[in-house]
Order: sequence, then C-alpha cells, then structure tokens
Amino acid sequence: MSEFETLRYEERNSVAWITMDRPGVLNAVNTTMQCELKEVWRALRNSDTVRCVVLTGAGERAFTTGRDRSEALAVTEAMTETSPSHRAGFGSNDFHFNSDDEHIGPKSADLWIPVVAAVNGIACGGAFFLLGEADIIIASENATFFDPHVSSGLTAMYESVHMAHRMPFGEISRMALLGSHERLSARRAYEIGLVSEVVAPGELAEQARWIAESIASQPALPVQATVRSLWMARELTRKQALDMGWSMIALGNQPQAREEGLRAFAAGKRIPWRLR
Repeated sequence: MSEFETLRYEERNSVAWITMDRPGVLNAVNTTMQCELKEVWRALRNSDTVRCVVLTGAGERAFTTGRDRSEALAVTEAMTETSPSHRAGFGSNDFHFNSDDEHIGPKSADLWIPVVAAVNGIACGGAFFLLGEADIIIASENATFFDPHVSSGLTAMYESVHMAHRMPFGEISRMALLGSHERLSARRAYEIGLVSEVVAPGELAEQARWIAESIASQPALPVQATVRSLWMARELTRKQALDMGWSMIALGNQPQAREEGLRAFAAGKRIPWRLR
C-alpha cells in the first residue's frame, strides 16, 4: 500500500486500520483525502491478506466533519471569478454535476471486505457517505451525529439518502431539517439502530479490534459473500435478492472451508463467545 498524506494505514492480524488523519481540522475531507480514500478502497480489492477493515478518525474530537468547507469556499470563489454563470460542482449547466464525495465510500468503490466504522466525537455532513457504506458502526460515548447542510444553505441530499437506509425516516428527517440546531447522541444513535454498540471513549479501539479480528478469523469468501448478500437484501426487492441467492452461495461456499468447518464442529471445537 502506498504512503498517504491524509490517511494513516496499517495492517495487523488480517485487519486494515484506516485513520482519517487531519485532526487539526476535525478530519475534514479535502480533495486529497477524497482521492486517497477512493485509492485505498480500490487497492484493498486486490489484497489477499486483509479480511476486515476498521475506519476511524484521528484524535478524540471527531470521526470526520465531512467536506473541508474552507477548501470548498476557495473553489467556489475561484469558479465565480473565472465563470460567474457557473456554480461550483456543475459543468456548463445543471445537468453536468460533478461530485467526488460519492466515490469516497467502500461500496461505491465495489469493495466487499467488511468495514467496521469506529466513531469518536463528531460525525456530520459528509461523514454519512462513509457511515452509510460501513457494515458495522460502533461509537464512543462522546460521539455525536448531525447534518449541518440546510443551516449552511445547502441541500441535504446524498447524506439523507445514505442515512435513510440506516435510520427510521422520522429520525433522518429530523436530523436533516434541524441542521446544526440539534445533535444526535451516541446513546440515541444506539436506540434507533444507527450504531450497534456504545463504549467508553478509551475502549473504542479495543472493541473495534475485537470485532474486526473476530470477523477476519473466518474464511474470507463466505464472509464477503455474506456482506454482498446483506447489501443485496437492502438494495433489491426481497424476491430479487432471493433469486440471486444461489450465486452468493456458489461463490462463498468453497469446498475446503466448508469441510474444515464441518470437521471442526464434529470434533467438538467451539468458538468462545461473548454475550452483548
């Protein structure tokens, strides 16, 4: 894996740890980070060693606050000066929209290695491109979630769509429409099912490690076929997903791993488990 300017990357025990590393600006996503996130997701598609990913943010203040607004403002001002009739993000007219944000998530990069998002501090705005494509989200007690778009004169569109698949409609409506006026606590996020677990801030990395390494200890193909099956269930109708089930079983149920699992069970080997 190449060196990154805005990300820290390391592999331990078949787990890739990706840390958004701009703590001085609350891990805001600038153009460089957009490119590097897309690059790292695409590179992981070719990995034979990584079986799970943990995504987090540097420091205790923020997971990420989304798009770097200082950079966005500079781009907007530059475009206005050179072409007053054009709006930032658009080409010659409103049918030609360019959004690099939509490519920063793992599923948009066609990666099916499971991703665990460990949220510490603020997660807002563009953070939902990443959280919307994670497979498991856990949070520290100090985590907060909100979408400031409408308060900043912007439409909360892509973020709302991502979160509408993870939160009850009334909750995402409230978040999107209240903008910066209200933040969702980690406890409330757990109550509505956005996060699966809330831990003390000092325990976040350890719990993410346990989850990721537990997943990584299992055969890779059945795990990735299961991830793809789960997302098919979200994105297709029930009948369509069931009709495609044979393909996931054919790809994921490899004879050697299946035989090893059956032999281990017959021999009385059991995995030590935790109760949550």
